[in-house]
Amino acid sequence: MFDKNGEELVFKYGKKEYQKALEAAALCDFFELDKDEDELIVSTQDASCYNCLFRRWSAQSFTCMKKALI
Repeated sequence: MFDKNGEELVFKYGKKEYQKALEAAALCDFFELDKDEDELIVSTQDASCYNCLFRRWSAQSFTCMKKALI
């Protein structure tokens, strides 16, 4: 569900593919809910990449920063 952009993992479905973001978060061992409620995008289901502490938004999508944890 991610494209490699150099060393970065970019979510290839963009900012409005809520189901794909839920599926990706369910498979991720590094998911951690962002503690800042103002930063949460999906209010009905917390386990979404859109609500992850390790996502960094870009103009088209977001970059997953989980590689920085390894």
